Amino acid sequence: MTPRILVAGIGNVFLGDDGFGVEVVRRMSTKVLPDRVRVADYGVRGMHLAYDLVAGQYDLTVMVDATTRGDAPGTVYVVELDLPDGPPLPTAEALDAHGMQPDVVLNLVALLGGDPGRVLLVGCEPAVLDHRMELSPAVAAAVDTAAGAVADLIGACRAADQTAEIGRNRVPSCALESPEK
Repeated sequence: MTPRILVAGIGNVFLGDDGFGVEVVRRMSTKVLPDRVRVADYGVRGMHLAYDLVAGQYDLTVMVDATTRGDAPGTVYVVELDLPDGPPLPTAEALDAHGMQPDVVLNLVALLGGDPGRVLLVGCEPAVLDHRMELSPAVAAAVDTAAGAVADLIGACRAADQTAEIGRNRVPSCALESPEK
């Protein structure tokens, strides 16, 4: 059976480069994707994403978001996210309907008794996080790089075609260069 994959675009389109994940999934939604792959724009709706992860029984979740790691703006990363260890504690942060930090979402999934499957983050180093509705040139140039990285992850998952093979294998953190910096 083909694994179920969720690609979740994350970010606030009113805060410049924070809208990166939303733009990547918008671009991907115009492509023909394999069956059992769901691409969705979650924006800032962390609780919605958490409930979908609990109900969806995904083998692989790929979150796409702007992430600050200290490299040049437009650098694209693929990082495997750690799932919460032990029983999660309910916090006000976990119950924020508009909070979208991946660790908070994953904590809420655990609190609700769900298993998000393997979780990867395709992130991009932002240049500008201010009140505007457009991506900076460096981050806009990285959208296709990130969409390609997500497509590669989907292809690798489908090629394995077995949950046991994708399972919780570790993916090293890596940086991908965008075509224009």
